[in-house]
Amino acid sequence: MGESKMSVRERFRRVMRGEPVDRLPVIEWIPWWKETQDRWVGEGLPPGLSYEQVQRHMGLDGHRWIWLHPRGILNGLRPAGWARSQGLLARPEDYERVAEVLHAGPQFDPAPWRAVAAEQARGEVFVWLQLDGFFWFPREVMGIEGHLYGYYDQPKLLHRINQDLLEYNLRAVRQLCEFLTPDVMTFAEDMSYNHGPMLSKKLYDAFMAPYYRRIVPELKERGIVVTVDSDGDIMPVIPWLEEVGIEGISPLERMAGVDVAVIRAAHPRWRMIGAFDKTVMHLGESAMRQEFERLLPVMRSGYYVPSVDHQTPPDVSLEMYRLYITLLREYAARGASR
Repeated sequence: MGESKMSVRERFRRVMRGEPVDRLPVIEWIPWWKETQDRWVGEGLPPGLSYEQVQRHMGLDGHRWIWLHPRGILNGLRPAGWARSQGLLARPEDYERVAEVLHAGPQFDPAPWRAVAAEQARGEVFVWLQLDGFFWFPREVMGIEGHLYGYYDQPKLLHRINQDLLEYNLRAVRQLCEFLTPDVMTFAEDMSYNHGPMLSKKLYDAFMAPYYRRIVPELKERGIVVTVDSDGDIMPVIPWLEEVGIEGISPLERMAGVDVAVIRAAHPRWRMIGAFDKTVMHLGESAMRQEFERLLPVMRSGYYVPSVDHQTPPDVSLEMYRLYITLLREYAARGASR
């Protein structure tokens, strides 16, 4: 099967369905760190390129990443001098200002969506939607410490936040789908760290699962593959996510002990994107080949797109990144054979 016979979009969608492909997608799933791109500009990358333009420059498969989050508006509500980790609330009643923003939105310019829809229809790109999730967003509002204490001290407020977010996300999806239907979507959560999840199954069932159960079916009815993004060791939470209909996860951080071979053995149809250990990318060809060999059996199992297990760090030179892309292309072809 020649590569020219399969479009970028078709290839990605077939991998997500576990179907044969000419090769696996070759992507960087999330925009590069600014520090990384700044380094590359100093080493010869043309300056001022957008995420999509860097994709094309590097010869990556094109995709369009759309994050419909209210953070830009909410940042204007942050008390002066407060760090993002402190959230938005100096007092619980301050949430009324946040609620007004959520109830008024989302409000987005549809013009870029129409352009993306045309690219998607031609098969030139696949579309990746990201929404704030039901762990991520309360932390944005309440701050890290306030959020975790809030499960016990302010449960009614937490439920109110997630109910408002649910309604916001449903409106966002419906508005977007008037112009295009994403091929895959991710709930931004970051609900784990390197020793596992930051909340118990009991708290997940009480404060997150009910809201997933409201939105996941609508997403799946539209043919969208539904996944979660979380750093850290996410292996313990996969069964939790499966219970509410979620189908996959990224970025599968190796430093946190995530083993995609173990996940695949236990979850044969679980969608995975990421898993390539970013900490070896600056070490040269031998180290990178060893990492690709670790991932090759999982590539051949289907339902998996290899990519960096978070954003490419700034210790990776432009030369090393281009070598990584060359190797990724090689293994994307080898990984398509069963």
